[in-house]
Amino acid sequence: MSPAEEEKSLPLPERWPRASKFALSACAAAVAELVTFPLDLTKTRLQVQGEAAVHRNGAAGGQAVPYRGMLRTAAGIVREEGLGKLWQGATPAVYRHIVYSGVRMVAYEHLRDSVLGRSEDESFPFWKAVVGGMSAGAIGQFFASPTDLVKVQMQMEGKRKLEGKPSRFRGVHHAFMKILSEGGIRGLWAGWVPNVQRAALVNMGDLTTYDSVKHFLLLNTPLVDNSVTHSIASCCSGLVAAVLGTPADVVKTRIMNQPRDKQGRGLLYKSSTDCLIQTVQGEGFMSLYKGFIPTWMRMAPWSLVFWLTYEQIRRICGVNSF
Repeated sequence: MSPAEEEKSLPLPERWPRASKFALSACAAAVAELVTFPLDLTKTRLQVQGEAAVHRNGAAGGQAVPYRGMLRTAAGIVREEGLGKLWQGATPAVYRHIVYSGVRMVAYEHLRDSVLGRSEDESFPFWKAVVGGMSAGAIGQFFASPTDLVKVQMQMEGKRKLEGKPSRFRGVHHAFMKILSEGGIRGLWAGWVPNVQRAALVNMGDLTTYDSVKHFLLLNTPLVDNSVTHSIASCCSGLVAAVLGTPADVVKTRIMNQPRDKQGRGLLYKSSTDCLIQTVQGEGFMSLYKGFIPTWMRMAPWSLVFWLTYEQIRRICGVNSF
């Protein structure tokens, strides 16, 4: 059998390992995103309520009293906008995770196995895991930033309707085209700096924690590479990711949701640093953790669903465990 024929006879994951891992992680992320999306919508609404910069610029006149708390926010969305609105913006969110999770997972494994390198005992030093996790998250989020922008803006459409403002978008495609026509290619990457910063921190919590906890358990406890180990590692990763990523997530959401001029420049914040300073000065340091509870409540099951699904899909498809 010639080398070409031998290559063709190999299973798909072995012929195109990176493409296969990209597809598998994208599938697992799509499942996790759809299951936990209502918590993401609630978190986004919480992060922009009581926004000090909006009040200073006189844009809040005539608005209804903002919701307070996670449960009242979620209940208000269902009561005033309908149950289906809890999934408003889910389509671009799934698009975002197909790109984001696919790229970050492939990038992390490549950095871990080929660039940074494991130790002789197959362990991965913690500092390397931190570098790999932050780098993979930043790379993945940069490519996925336009879909994240559309997701955030579509999530706010129901709130705009209640405030008596006209709808900005008819759908995902219209949102992309409108943002592109108003701000150009650069407009699609509005807010990418805090977005990438958040992704780096979240993945330092998610990828780094999951990988480190999983392999620590495998090397130092009687646990084996199964769903129990995956569940413990994913619960730890979800908590750490929420603690590290929420402040940057608040800044990212506000940067992306702010009104813009004809040149695509923000009218409320000059930069992510300016948004951070205005938020802390106007609302206090803890305002950076607005939406933390739904963020954590979403990240914990998201991580659990994603990692369990991802590990099982890899096993079924004949790909070695993460």
